[in-house]
Amino acid sequence: MTKGDLIPEPVSRSLRIFAFDPSLSAQFDTAGIGEITIGVPWEKALEAGPVGEYLEVIDVDPASGVLYQPVHLNDSRILARNGLAPSESNPQFHQQMVYAVAMTTIGHFEQALGRVALWSSHRDNGSSEQFVRRLRIYPHALRDRNAYYSPEKKALLFGYFPVGIKDANNTPGTLVFTCLSHDIIAHETTHALLDGVHPRFNEPVNADVLAFHEAFADIVALFQHFSYPGVLRDQIARTRGDLAGENLLGQLAQQFGKASGRGRALRDALGAVNEATGKWEPHKPDVRALDRTREPHQRGAILVAAVFGAFLKVYRARTVDLYRIASEGTGKLREGDIHPDLANRLATEAARSAQQVLQMCIRAIDYCPPVGITFGDYLRAIVTADTDVNPDDPTGYRLAFVDSFRQWGIHPKGIRRMSVEGLLWPTGDEAEEEVAVKLDQAELRSLFTEDQPAGDPEPMKRPPTTRPIADRLQPWGLESDRYQTWVGVDANAAVLWRWLIKGKGRKLARAIGLVLEEDSPPLTVFRSTNENRVAVEVHSVRTALRRSPRGEPVTDLVVEITQRRRGYFDPAKQKLMDDITKPAPAADDGGDFRYRAGCTVLINPKKMEVRRVIRTPGTIADDEQLERMRRFLTEGGLEADNAFDFARKALSAREPFALLHRDVEA
Repeated sequence: MTKGDLIPEPVSRSLRIFAFDPSLSAQFDTAGIGEITIGVPWEKALEAGPVGEYLEVIDVDPASGVLYQPVHLNDSRILARNGLAPSESNPQFHQQMVYAVAMTTIGHFEQALGRVALWSSHRDNGSSEQFVRRLRIYPHALRDRNAYYSPEKKALLFGYFPVGIKDANNTPGTLVFTCLSHDIIAHETTHALLDGVHPRFNEPVNADVLAFHEAFADIVALFQHFSYPGVLRDQIARTRGDLAGENLLGQLAQQFGKASGRGRALRDALGAVNEATGKWEPHKPDVRALDRTREPHQRGAILVAAVFGAFLKVYRARTVDLYRIASEGTGKLREGDIHPDLANRLATEAARSAQQVLQMCIRAIDYCPPVGITFGDYLRAIVTADTDVNPDDPTGYRLAFVDSFRQWGIHPKGIRRMSVEGLLWPTGDEAEEEVAVKLDQAELRSLFTEDQPAGDPEPMKRPPTTRPIADRLQPWGLESDRYQTWVGVDANAAVLWRWLIKGKGRKLARAIGLVLEEDSPPLTVFRSTNENRVAVEVHSVRTALRRSPRGEPVTDLVVEITQRRRGYFDPAKQKLMDDITKPAPAADDGGDFRYRAGCTVLINPKKMEVRRVIRTPGTIADDEQLERMRRFLTEGGLEADNAFDFARKALSAREPFALLHRDVEA
């Protein structure tokens, strides 16, 4: 063994980035926090680009016809300097910036979910799926005021544009690069990560779906600010600890917003400038805001405000004693700068609170229904996921979320109590009681210990040479190979499909809200082509890692199942197609839209129990829910003007985020 073999691999790589964007580094007042050094997960085999396990940066500029030389972060000279120095004019730094921030965002997801991150699969001509090892990042893809995640290309495309206005913040003719904005990079990376978990969340079947995608990406970008100690201490000192006031931590994409003519950040979770007075004012909770807001970014901002409001409630509760001590019991600090020790303590509490809130928000995506997410569903997901991880909650995080969401008028439909207990998703036993079905442990155990019935589910078309079929479910975690994990996800889905449809799981199928052929569903419900069996699609069987009340790691399996039905804009045609028996329609027109319903199921393989059942509001045979989707698509779409046209375009768009971010948003 050589001496070098005794030296362990580094845990992280230090890289310099813009803490927010280049504009803050160019201002005297904020230059001290404009540039920071962060730790990025170490990748030994990182190639020039950078090209690593998760990301591949390709720096081609189609508008200029230029292919920039890729940066090699393993170059000893770059390693010795903690990466390249932040620069607006150096394309290699642009490559370093997108890589560092995207890898940081990936790290937060893996820490919260307890498994390696996977990008959504690439579909070959709409049939077989291909493994996507790396998300591609193009720092200079567009000469446009835009940046977006492309589900079609499995890539992040960043634009740049010249400044066209002249004011105190902008110089005409200078270029603004969206790839140098921390918030835009984190935002777009989050879109890609969420799409890897929930590919159906980019189908706007109600007003909340795309708004949730935007809000969730903003939430991750905002709370990532709090993981940078120097920036956090600076803003704590400037605001005297009052994070509810105007500060950089609650703002997104300052340079982009100012350069595009807004005169302020692109979005602000805390407040806005009053047009009448010209002064910044904090957002006040409004229980009716959702009722009059339909545009996805504006609607998503309400969810962001509710989450940030929950954070502020916890932060204030955790720091009230510090204010009491520092103010000698009055609770009000004397005029002047606060003591550095107080600033450090406040920053510590803010960082802890923000980290917990961010982890709660990310962990909740495993507790969401597989389609048609609503803000109310997300609140239930946050509360239930955190209850499963931290049953006691002495600090009151869950109550803070419930209280803040209530103040903003966000609540799930059909609940009896707007309380922590009332918001919990039902357990497996509760779901079975609703339909008078009881699944014994022997039936569930067969999913893990016995060979399953032969036969591969038809909806899952994949190359048999690359995805072997297992005979039992297999868990995976943070140490798993990502390709083998991807193979295992699909193999697990095949095992579970056979168990539900052909094995001992048919009783559970009814309990979790699936419609089977004996239920005689409408003929518009999709059926398999080889057998007259109602189609059931098992999208994913993935692992979620949590801690038990005693601190031991617990692995759950998260199962997503959906069914499809053809929908028609004309109710009369819907009734006609629903009632057709035989002969079948000569030509299947596919319907005007797809109505999907299903559930997410959490299974504990150690205790052989169904822990949680998270169902969509109705089954695939529910005419009321189908009508609700029809009304949304034809009457209550995503924008006040031409709503129907936009909703239809977004539902069928191959690039929904390009459409959503069109030329004014990022």
